[in-house]
Amino acid sequence: MSIDLCSIAFIGLGEAASTIIAGWGNHRNKQVQAYDIKLQESETREEIISRAGELDIVFKSTLRDLIKDADIIFSTVTASQALDVAQEASSFLKDRAYFFDLNSCAPSSKQESSKSIETNGGYYVDVAVMAPVFTKKHLVPLLISGDKASQAIAKLNQLPMNAKVIDGPVGRASSIKMVRSIMVKGLEALTAECTLAAVEADVLDEVFSSLSDGHPHFDILTHSMYNFERSLSHGKRRAEELEEVARMLDDLKLSNRMSKASAIWQNKLGSLEKPSSILDIKNKFQSFAKRLSADLRDVKEK
Repeated sequence: MSIDLCSIAFIGLGEAASTIIAGWGNHRNKQVQAYDIKLQESETREEIISRAGELDIVFKSTLRDLIKDADIIFSTVTASQALDVAQEASSFLKDRAYFFDLNSCAPSSKQESSKSIETNGGYYVDVAVMAPVFTKKHLVPLLISGDKASQAIAKLNQLPMNAKVIDGPVGRASSIKMVRSIMVKGLEALTAECTLAAVEADVLDEVFSSLSDGHPHFDILTHSMYNFERSLSHGKRRAEELEEVARMLDDLKLSNRMSKASAIWQNKLGSLEKPSSILDIKNKFQSFAKRLSADLRDVKEK
């Protein structure tokens, strides 16, 4: 049985939601609806309206209007907003509506969100997004868990999406994602610290030459620039995710010092102005890194 695409709603219309919707293309026409809190902010209102127009979707002015008749709801906000959004949305849910939480949150945060949704008659599904959405679009690998995951996977894959069920309760899929983020987001922060220290010490070429010699089959320079681009573009969001990682580690009674420190770096990088052409950075790596170093000094001084 095909899914009525008129019943699909996205809470949040950022990179993830926009890319997934764009990936579906003409399969859904004007049948996807969305709401974004940025509609209420004068500096972002036009951007959101323009994005909705480009995607050819129906844009709703309130969260209630968006989800009161929706059968499938995707929450694609930020880690810091995810629980509040789930709690607010739970008041407007249609009975047995599926609430797919794609946000990068600690398992305990997802479990709190689940209680709100399930108490009000909805079906909550923990979703972990396991790769950058902008490369694979709607077919980005997803892990899903929770009591309703086995029922939900058919709905996702009919859209189509690329989901895999992880046996276990709400939070298990997110555990995989968040533990992985300790390494992935931590390496991004470590790359920034190493590179900018090399710039300040005037040993950038020597350090990267030595790193390349030690890892001959790994393109250190390209990987470093990719890490920088991700942190500059999404550092604020990554910092929020790492705060959730820290919460998870706290729940596990483990030290979260490294993740807390990585969150500080990601937040700093996310506060800087992104270069107009990130593709040019590789050819101008040294001058770019020096400018970043100067910008970070300015941030410290302020």
